[in-house]
Amino acid sequence: MREVTKNPSIRARQRTFIPGLCICILLLLLVPSAAWAELSGDPSGFAQDLSSVPTLSQPLYEEGKPVVHFFYNTNCAECQKTLPYIDEMVSSHPQVFFRFHNIRESDADRELFQEFKNAYGKEFLPVPSLFIGPYVLSGYEEIVENLEDAIQLTSQQPGVHPTITSNTGGLGDNETLTIPLVIGAALVDGINPCAFAVLIFLLLSLLALDSRKKVLMVGATFIFAVFCFYFMSGLGLFTLVQSSGISTLVSLAAAAIAILAGVISLGEAVLKRKTPYLSIPESTRGIIDTWVKKGSMPAAFVLGVLVGMFELPCTGGIYIAILALLSNQMTMSEGIPFLLVYNLIFILPLVIILSLIAFGVTPEQLDRVRNEKRPYIRLAMGFVMIILGVILLLEIL
Repeated sequence: MREVTKNPSIRARQRTFIPGLCICILLLLLVPSAAWAELSGDPSGFAQDLSSVPTLSQPLYEEGKPVVHFFYNTNCAECQKTLPYIDEMVSSHPQVFFRFHNIRESDADRELFQEFKNAYGKEFLPVPSLFIGPYVLSGYEEIVENLEDAIQLTSQQPGVHPTITSNTGGLGDNETLTIPLVIGAALVDGINPCAFAVLIFLLLSLLALDSRKKVLMVGATFIFAVFCFYFMSGLGLFTLVQSSGISTLVSLAAAAIAILAGVISLGEAVLKRKTPYLSIPESTRGIIDTWVKKGSMPAAFVLGVLVGMFELPCTGGIYIAILALLSNQMTMSEGIPFLLVYNLIFILPLVIILSLIAFGVTPEQLDRVRNEKRPYIRLAMGFVMIILGVILLLEIL
């Protein structure tokens, strides 16, 4: 049998390309890890010395009485759940001043919220949150469980900022819940067969005509376009929900869509349907084929945007549920890092596919694996969508 040898120039290109590609993949993995480290913080966030709380533009004590600064968003379901409890505390604790700050309606309150977060060393803090003396409470459960004690301790020693020894952290349950959800959901969403199929078809067409270098460049352009479309569409939907005042309605709709899509996905996995309902519509495949055949980088970018639009029936349930969950728990500026992390994780499987092709794996091999594992992917996506839908319902109800 004749030994097949590679062209030296191809080997040289691979020696320079592969290390660079590995660095890019490493960076994609490090960004979510860094975000997790920054957002998770110390689980005992209260257990820190705030004896030198910086001077704030709003007082922490007035007339010898502690002041509770409560920050909320009228579009936030958990805020709406917390407000009646705060109103009860206002009536039952005349020895405390309460100040309400609606960060949705007032730029000044948004700036004040940022000032408080900086002063207390809480770079990330969702609403509802409140500050009283040295104490920071965030989320409905944490506020209900700890506000009474915080008022008693602060009232006993007005003007004193003691070291806090409580086990509950300044970071509420929302954050510890949201980060794993975002990363896990994005990973499952990213292994959807729809974008896989188009990328493999695109690379298969190009390998027959062009150099491997061009194939990789066109593939990278396609992935970048998918990332841009998903990030910008997520940003637009997040803005719409935040500004429209219909977050509860959107969350209910998102929960229903996620649960329904999850049930359909599970059914398709069990029945092993060859043509699943949750896939790129047949009527749009001619448009996709047209752009695949062009084989250029601009065409690959357009193709990435089109695939992002057309695969919404395939992946939209997970993304919409995550967006609704985030819009219930945080402001736009706080949600952007989560959207970035989600979409970086979302494109990671596509980056891995491109990397495998760079190492010599053929698109035909990848397509065969995709078809073999499709039922398992559908199964995973179905479970994730149902779980997200249930979590959304629990957030609202």
